[in-house]
Amino acid sequence: MDRLAQLHLWLNELAENTYHDLQPASADASFRQYFRLTNRQDGKTYIVMDAPPDKEDCHPFVLVTDLLRGVGVNAPDIIAIDIKQGFLLLDDLGDEPYLKHLDESTADGLYIDAIDALVKMQSIDGILPAYDRDMLQTEMDLFETWYVNKHIGVTLDQQQRNSLETVFGILLDNAEQQPQVFVHRDFHSRNLMITNENNPGVIDYQDAVIGPVTYDLVSLFKDCYIEWPRDKVEHWLDLYLARVTPEQLIEKDQLLRWFDLMGVQRHLKVLGIFARLNYRDNKPQYLRDLPLTLKYILDSCERYHELQPLKRILDDINDVSLAGQDS
Repeated sequence: MDRLAQLHLWLNELAENTYHDLQPASADASFRQYFRLTNRQDGKTYIVMDAPPDKEDCHPFVLVTDLLRGVGVNAPDIIAIDIKQGFLLLDDLGDEPYLKHLDESTADGLYIDAIDALVKMQSIDGILPAYDRDMLQTEMDLFETWYVNKHIGVTLDQQQRNSLETVFGILLDNAEQQPQVFVHRDFHSRNLMITNENNPGVIDYQDAVIGPVTYDLVSLFKDCYIEWPRDKVEHWLDLYLARVTPEQLIEKDQLLRWFDLMGVQRHLKVLGIFARLNYRDNKPQYLRDLPLTLKYILDSCERYHELQPLKRILDDINDVSLAGQDS
């Protein structure tokens, strides 16, 4: 039996055939699929998560859902679950992501709501994996493997690899120096849904960890899908600082440095992931988001002298890439 037939059978057994009109709800960068369906009896819509158990583990999603809802964050309620088959029936938080509505007139209001949700999330005291040096390093290694080697078609020489290792060390030290809190890991405009009550609805949080305090701020304000001027970003960071408790107080200059260097770590990872999604998973749509992701890194390289070796590497591989296109 294929997955879709299996899913229909589960839904029919679950609700005595009261659900109908199963439609794809969203694309995902993982093996998960999402469907929207309607209840025949009351017309209410729900979301079904299809997480093949041989590729995805539902337990983290269930755990983090409980943690988020426990602090008042608008995560979907789990209506029914079959861990063995990898099916979950969830509340529908709608199909209006932040990205669809963000502009100059809406940004302040939407981001204030997101900041308030983030502060709630960072109050969570739960048992989650540590976002440690090994995990952060493994993520950054995707940059060389998938972006430099596969996408650009360049092999770094030993001197370049030594320089890259030095920069990685700076970024890892920066992550470790920060207060360690709940981290969503993809707290950006495609995973925040506009809702009438308790905005925003928060989704795609199953990979949550305990890690650096600025990580989700980077995801939110150095979003790979939408760019904002630096003065606006710093204004929103001020609003964040105004909402943290006194014992969490961080100086603005310190926060900015943590934030910018954390962004370089995240965006090196993302360059690798977007390239991998294209070459391994046949999802070429992510390639169009590479230029903004790269721009964020280069902007930080200009701002911090210790990142100049990384800028030289990026300049060198770009030159090679351009030369290859010319030939």
